[in-house]
Amino acid sequence: MDSKHYKIRAMKPDEVSIAVEWAAQEGWNPGLHDADSYYYADKTGFLVGVLNDEPIATISAIRYDASFGFIGFYIVKPEYRGQGYGMQIWNAALAHLEDCNIGLDGVVEQQDNYKKSGFQLAYSNLRYEGVSGGESPDDHAIVSLKALPFETVAAYDQLFFPAHRPVFFKHWITQPDSHALGILENGMLSGIGVIRQCRNGYKIGPLYAENADLAERLFVALKSAVDPSQPLFLDVPEVNQAAIALAEQYDMTVTFGTARMYTQEQPALPLERVFGVTSFEIG
Repeated sequence: MDSKHYKIRAMKPDEVSIAVEWAAQEGWNPGLHDADSYYYADKTGFLVGVLNDEPIATISAIRYDASFGFIGFYIVKPEYRGQGYGMQIWNAALAHLEDCNIGLDGVVEQQDNYKKSGFQLAYSNLRYEGVSGGESPDDHAIVSLKALPFETVAAYDQLFFPAHRPVFFKHWITQPDSHALGILENGMLSGIGVIRQCRNGYKIGPLYAENADLAERLFVALKSAVDPSQPLFLDVPEVNQAAIALAEQYDMTVTFGTARMYTQEQPALPLERVFGVTSFEIG
């Protein structure tokens, strides 16, 4: 390893697209506008390892607040793997999140390596693939999230995440090539969902709802809002049997899984109401 000429620094705004592009090359299928939203989660949390002015490693270490962070985009260019560059940027990410409970969605086969850094398995997430389209429902309870006070939407998201993330979430629900919907029950926001265009097809995430019926109504509205007959992806916690049943009801099949791990105690989140994860990259 050429440690003398290897530098790790925070990415500039236009460099976040490097991590997203490499993720696409790895087959992770990021959203078309993920980089813009991700940068607002933590403007100092995207790191790049540069060797002789060439970016060769990336990682995101999003510090949501003083107590919680999330790691993703841990990628080293293939020709530089196995030489220690990845471990250096990994350690820099951990240092950025010092004193935080850190979460990640890691490749299942790499669990033992993450355990060496203090991570423990909480549960698995499963990526389901199906097909978009279908008849648009005549459901007057479903509304655009843009039509609701943002404070209401942000407060609902906070029920399902270990930290408050309004800046990121405002960009997430207003990104181009996406639809962000909510469902009302007795006048109260009782579920939210976002579908966005990706390099291949569309992803739904998050998909939160108070029960399986509301989740299904949102799911149908979301998948019918985009181009039909395209690949459709939904990432669900394996511990939510109702979410798995929803995916399988619409002929979706598992393509791969991740290990959700934390360095401290698993956050007390209502996983039985999480029907779709926002993002494997930043939680």
